[in-house]
Amino acid sequence: MPKPYYQDDLVTLYHGDCLEITDWLEADVLVTDPPYGINIEQRFGSWYGVTERVRKKSVIQNDKNASARDLVLELWKDKPAVVFGSWRTPRPEKTQHRLIWHKQGQTPGPTNAPFMTQDEEIYILGKGFVSTSPPMRSVISTKENRSTEVARIGHPTPKPVGLMETLIKRCDDGIIADPFAGSGATLLAARNLGRQVIGVEMEEKYCEVIAKRMQQQSFDFGGM
Repeated sequence: MPKPYYQDDLVTLYHGDCLEITDWLEADVLVTDPPYGINIEQRFGSWYGVTERVRKKSVIQNDKNASARDLVLELWKDKPAVVFGSWRTPRPEKTQHRLIWHKQGQTPGPTNAPFMTQDEEIYILGKGFVSTSPPMRSVISTKENRSTEVARIGHPTPKPVGLMETLIKRCDDGIIADPFAGSGATLLAARNLGRQVIGVEMEEKYCEVIAKRMQQQSFDFGGM
């Protein structure tokens, strides 16, 4: 097993391929934002306010299709999972519920178009989630400026830490796993909530982003 890229009392982050570095499989709950399979590098025009140089450097690996997501879920089996995705690709098999992330702080978008997507889907798989009366509603809204967050964090698709905290609070006790750590939002949110978390990230530049965020911020409540 390789040495962690970053580690503290609650967070362990590995740099590498999550299909080869498999410590995360020992966790209890999967909370992850995998490649959606929507070929994001072909959609640069929607990145309002982000320079072409930054866009070209910010391609998401394994985003040609959803195979990376599906391989991870196959390994994860029937344990509880919270998985981000897009309506443009088929939902994971055995999806139990679908939540909607409503991005209220999204930029105006194209100047001339009939419609613009302002949400992403979140899939709930397996059992092991906190029940309340009344239940949590299926639409979760955030208000942060999306283009500003992309530039500030240095990742093309950063999730709000507050959003990730809301989702993790619905997960039963146990270790959190994020095999597609990306900008590190799951790891930051888990640490803020006092939860142990294991992350894996393939691209070293994003491991560096995560490590810096961990070192600079004891708590990061962005996005809610």
